[in-house]
Amino acid sequence: MRLFGTDGVRGLANGTLTADLALSLAQATAVVLGQGRSAEARRAEGRRAKAVIARDPRISGEFLGAAVSAGLASSGVDVYDAGVIPTPALAFLVNDFDADFGIMISASHNPAPDNGIKIFARGGVKLPDVVEERIERYLEEDDRLLPTGADVGRIARFADAEDRYLLHLLGTIPARLDGLHVVLDCANGAASGVSPQLFADAGARVTVIGADPDGMNINDGVGSTHLGPLARAVREHGADLGIAHDGDADRCLAVDADGQTIDGDQIMAILAASLHERGELAQDTLVATVMSNLGLVRAMTERGIRVVQTAVGDRYVLEVMNRDGFTLGGEQSGHVIMGAHSTTGDGLLTGLQLASEMARTGKTAAELAATMTILPQTMINVTGVDKTRAHADEGVRAAVAAVEAELGDTGRVLLRPSGTESLVRVMVEAADSDTALAACERLADVVRARLSI
Repeated sequence: MRLFGTDGVRGLANGTLTADLALSLAQATAVVLGQGRSAEARRAEGRRAKAVIARDPRISGEFLGAAVSAGLASSGVDVYDAGVIPTPALAFLVNDFDADFGIMISASHNPAPDNGIKIFARGGVKLPDVVEERIERYLEEDDRLLPTGADVGRIARFADAEDRYLLHLLGTIPARLDGLHVVLDCANGAASGVSPQLFADAGARVTVIGADPDGMNINDGVGSTHLGPLARAVREHGADLGIAHDGDADRCLAVDADGQTIDGDQIMAILAASLHERGELAQDTLVATVMSNLGLVRAMTERGIRVVQTAVGDRYVLEVMNRDGFTLGGEQSGHVIMGAHSTTGDGLLTGLQLASEMARTGKTAAELAATMTILPQTMINVTGVDKTRAHADEGVRAAVAAVEAELGDTGRVLLRPSGTESLVRVMVEAADSDTALAACERLADVVRARLSI
């Protein structure tokens, strides 16, 4: 069974994700990523490989972080511990500090009992499948030759980690936020310290909620998966904009002054239109996943912006961006990647750029969100079916074709087998919600009847 999932190794802390596994995974990573092109030069100069580690504020991150540090140092890697910082900050520091790799301990938007280990290679980039497979193979080997004496690694505090990251982000904005009132929901997570400081330094008046982490309240009723508290706070304080992070702050969703949600598609539309207008959108192209709303594609097409769509998952968006030289991409969930400034999704950077666009244009968040019109979207998860036959069954294919013909260019259909469960996701977009719901239910019935197990 493959250890790595779509975003690192994740599981119940002290259940499937134990201190032993964290230590062994760190040792395997040290071998695979710590012996790259510069290893020989380092040895000649008497230097060791170096790695940056960080975590979100989950209580389990303390013992898992200690295990990771022990695994790396015991493998001859010097460890620089950045403490509690966002995942994108860790990715930035790996590149900025010229580290051989970095390890983030976080389960992102998952509840507090879970945790995870995300690994970034040199340059702050996520690992391709082939490298993850090499790490997994090494985990199975028993004959590990560990250094002794002066060759073991050292562990030190990365004292200016936050300052480096803050200065980097502040240098990306086209306009300061003076005069804007922003409410930040930090999900009681990794952004709790750095995000309020960032927006205040950028000139905004800042109100903060969800910034009191106690080790167990991360993502608990707050953050990007629970926008209600943010919407209420924005209305109560008369703020101009609300920004919501998830636990490790690699994503961002927003609400306007009336508390209306601005999702990842709308944020991408706003940023793409702005970059295009300023001549800074590489190849006039935005990269999104197949789950992005058809309204995004239409809005971009009207502005002369091409949309390239990938499979679901920010790693696939990144692969296309890196391969073809695109500089903006992301997901409806709020993972937005601005390749000119970051190697991964960065919720602080995204929120800062959104607020800066308000300041630059003088438009409200609602006016900017109107860059695209969201088409009604309905999705049904059909369980208890053979998902492997979703695209092969003739009856299902015929039903999909019939609905697509009915919708024409006013909507679309997407059938997507789940990557982790025995279910098929049926999604329909249409000009109105009643049409979308009726078509989606009809297709779900066909899938259920044809693929039942």
